[in-house]
Amino acid sequence: MELHKIELVADWLKNAHHTVILTGAGMSTESGIPDFRSREGWWKKIDPMTVSTIEALENEYEMFHGFYSLRLEDLTTCQPHKGHKLLSEWEEQGFVSGIITQNVDGFHQEAGNQTVHELHGSLRSIFCSTCGHPADEEAFLNQKACSECQGHLRPDIVLFGEMLPQEVWGQAIRLIEESDLLIVIGSSLQVSPANELPFLTDGKKVIINNEATLLHDQFDLQLVGRAGDVLEVINKQMKGGELT
Repeated sequence: MELHKIELVADWLKNAHHTVILTGAGMSTESGIPDFRSREGWWKKIDPMTVSTIEALENEYEMFHGFYSLRLEDLTTCQPHKGHKLLSEWEEQGFVSGIITQNVDGFHQEAGNQTVHELHGSLRSIFCSTCGHPADEEAFLNQKACSECQGHLRPDIVLFGEMLPQEVWGQAIRLIEESDLLIVIGSSLQVSPANELPFLTDGKKVIINNEATLLHDQFDLQLVGRAGDVLEVINKQMKGGELT
């Protein structure tokens, strides 16, 4: 990890007026949540186009339910890591204005962040796919039908072919357009339209990821490493600690 880059990011964070964080799957893998695009990710085991679709929900509900039940059960054995907690502290201290996330696990809120915009929805919210009536996780996990219309229950996440929630998308755009510092953490920047967001700011752009992405050279500064470790070093520098 290049120390002069850490020093620079820490300085930008302390002096920025409006810092926005954009997180992707790499932010959650350190908590034990399977990544979808890494070599070990879910996408290598299950074709997303056969399960994370409206067609699967309507025509292959057993498969759809089994996949998302496993994902919900993952949340019971995982928890926010030190990086999530640092972002919460930074928001409380006034260094971060808001979080935009592609993740659906709710770990940012669990860690204490107050301003979180979930681009792809939340696994923790369940509703009926037919009438929209809300339900709870237990009902979904037990494969119960909707109590109102007997329709299939589903998590409130964006499936392939569905539009992003427009209110959240609009809020994310406004937040980034107002930013003078944007930090992307743990995103491959392969998923559209979320990968367009970093380029809506006129401010400085930083990317933190475990490996270089195809868009790395379009950022003002790039840091390669695990999200929690990198954020911890930045936080130490912000507090005036000695880096080694």
